[in-house]
Amino acid sequence: MIGTDLVYVPVFGEQLRAPGTRFAQQVFAPSELLVARRRGLEDAAYERHLAGRWAAKEALVKAWSQAVFGMQPPLDRDSLDWREIEVVPDAWGRISLRVTGRAGAAFAAQFGDEPVTSASISHDGDYAIAVVQL
Repeated sequence: MIGTDLVYVPVFGEQLRAPGTRFAQQVFAPSELLVARRRGLEDAAYERHLAGRWAAKEALVKAWSQAVFGMQPPLDRDSLDWREIEVVPDAWGRISLRVTGRAGAAFAAQFGDEPVTSASISHDGDYAIAVVQL
């Protein structure tokens, strides 16, 4: 199964910068935010980075949903804790996704313990895109 997602970075950035927002803390695992900070990303670069990670999370959910086409989804999208879908880079910046917690249990029940190994994020201008293959 394949999932893809495209994020318009300027609007995503507005969501991150909204006064009083906790959006980033609600949808990204602490380790994901730490990766961005350790890379020294600020302002537009930080927003672009997180937009790509958001696209990867959405792409995973779309691929997972497609895998259960015609059946009830294993998790209600509105109750999904997005921090349980984590974009994890290796030492060279290549990514994989790790699914933990309640989402991880549902994911493992369907796919076993194998990680999502086919994932890619790309940026071009005002857009970030991600593709995930399960």
